[in-house]
Amino acid sequence: MIFGEVSAADALGAILAHSVQAGPRKLRKGMTLEAEHVAALEAAGIAAVTVARLEPGDVHEDSAADTLAGALVPDPSAARLRLTKAFTGRVNLVADCPGVAVMDVAALTQLNLVDPMVTLATVPPFQQMGTGQMVGTVKIISYGVAGADIERACEVARGAIRLAPVVHRTASLIITDIEGGAGDKGREAIAARVEALGMELSEVVMVPHRIDALANAMAAAKGDMVMILTASATSDPMDVAPEAVRRAGGQVERFGMPVDPGNLLFIGALRQKPVIGLPGCARAPALNGADWVLARVACGIKVSHGDIAGMGVGGLLKEIPTRPMPRERRR
Repeated sequence: MIFGEVSAADALGAILAHSVQAGPRKLRKGMTLEAEHVAALEAAGIAAVTVARLEPGDVHEDSAADTLAGALVPDPSAARLRLTKAFTGRVNLVADCPGVAVMDVAALTQLNLVDPMVTLATVPPFQQMGTGQMVGTVKIISYGVAGADIERACEVARGAIRLAPVVHRTASLIITDIEGGAGDKGREAIAARVEALGMELSEVVMVPHRIDALANAMAAAKGDMVMILTASATSDPMDVAPEAVRRAGGQVERFGMPVDPGNLLFIGALRQKPVIGLPGCARAPALNGADWVLARVACGIKVSHGDIAGMGVGGLLKEIPTRPMPRERRR
């Protein structure tokens, strides 16, 4: 692409690089200058303008953005993403339903290495998305790029981004209770999390904070997945809630996560049904580690011991003002 200042008379067919006020008429950047535009420039006494002119083999920004977006998401319906029409070299990738963003990070990094003028920005991997939220945006920075570079970007990142939709439609919440405990505090915050995923909180069951009572409630749970919120914080893999999962015939994959707030989460399964032991911070609506796990599990994405270990980098979340012992002591 050729970029630079030319006389108004020589600008015919070129792309205007910067907006110009030509008398009463505003000529906006990015437009292709036609004879009437050149005449307006000359009538306004504007002798020269900065333009871009595509060379053989170059692709216009909008065409390049459409092509790249189409390669990233070759089947929008299957990927649960909607592609907007290219404008000023940009195409947005928009969630068609609630879900989690899934991407090939290595492939998308390679895309962004092809040419600095060819870019894709996305939300973080496994970000929870709502319907209509932007998962990514393709942006061609210059007014045109080499067609060969667009072809290469398409090759390295074809089909590299999608939305995993929610597969579990209902959830059971089991809350344990002790004398003087929190009762069902947090019920509304947890229900809001479930509803944001397009799921239904099918039941909320209160039971005494005992292994046998909790195990029986889990065995009878109606939801596609089970969440447990204990009156007393789970402090060991053999504590009441994890042991109740085992007593009911299930297994615990991992207790504890390197995300703060959210350290005391555990995850397991009971007869193919996912089980999440919620940390106490889930009683509040603020982001915590349980949100990351809940979103993936709801979308049928397996969350392993290794996955949770990998959440530690970036897992230091916002401080909770009401924390009894703040991380950072205030003087």
